[in-house]
Amino acid sequence: MYKRQVLVAAVTLIQAMVALLCTLAGSWLAFPMVISSVVSTILATWAALDVWVTRQVWNQRNGVVSVPSSTARALRRERRRARRQERSAQRARTRIGRGGGAGQLSHP
Repeated sequence: MYKRQVLVAAVTLIQAMVALLCTLAGSWLAFPMVISSVVSTILATWAALDVWVTRQVWNQRNGVVSVPSSTARALRRERRRARRQERSAQRARTRIGRGGGAGQLSHP
């Protein structure tokens, strides 16, 4: 991902240097090189923004947590614990409601 950004920035700097040298030398290539340098600068800015936005979206979708004892992990652990307790309570309720109880020795 960074390779594209570095490549575009390097090409932009080379074009800017060539445009400067052409301008100093009075060459006819100076104007086209200045135009291409402006376009390259816009593209380099776009490439940097693209990399930044892509990383932000990836982090948002995948929920990167860098610290092992983070708040997010603790919240997930707490939610898991609550779900487990709810499931065990549900199982206990279904066991009670089955009809098996005192005085019944076998299934009807």
